[in-house]
Amino acid sequence: MADHRQQYTELYVVGPSSTGKTTLCNAVAQSLKLHSWCYITEVARQIMKRRGFTKGDMGKIEMQSAIMLAQLEREAEVCERARNAGEALVLSDRSGIDPIVYAVLTAKDERQARQKRNLLIEQPTLQNALKRYRKAKFLLLIPVPEWLVDDGVRSLEQYARSFHVYRAVLAELGISYREIGEDMKDLTERTNWVKEWVTTSSAHPNL
Repeated sequence: MADHRQQYTELYVVGPSSTGKTTLCNAVAQSLKLHSWCYITEVARQIMKRRGFTKGDMGKIEMQSAIMLAQLEREAEVCERARNAGEALVLSDRSGIDPIVYAVLTAKDERQARQKRNLLIEQPTLQNALKRYRKAKFLLLIPVPEWLVDDGVRSLEQYARSFHVYRAVLAELGISYREIGEDMKDLTERTNWVKEWVTTSSAHPNL
């Protein structure tokens, strides 16, 4: 039997630390008047606090795996609810891809990076999520130098490398994405651009 429930758009905002992800997500959620449950706020910090992880645990695969699985579980719950409720948009501050990027960034060498990346990518939960991700909208935020401030949780020393790792992982997993950087620093302009992108996509799901 065909599923006649309303089509909806999933938007994942990703990128290195201090690129304005949460600021943009908050602005988009407020502008579109999203229900609070349609907006997935950062899961990583919640898991770190709940599980007692610290900045010193960033390189541990156990931490990145816990964050990834919690993120994907939250996404699945919200997407199913949105589908049933006929909502037009699910917005997420970060995604299940982010822990893969940080696993690579914190590896001591290329061999370990490959091992950690593969352990996360091969998780069945992520493999199932990729079916959604390849139909979703991913927005990758490019670092803006004057915005970079140490948030006390993650080192910003490798922010440029972080951005390139995001690109590489998204491409490897077959996930399409668009970018915003220094050419669009005004929050209102960014918000309006995102709104036009997702509302056009909602009206025409095949775009």
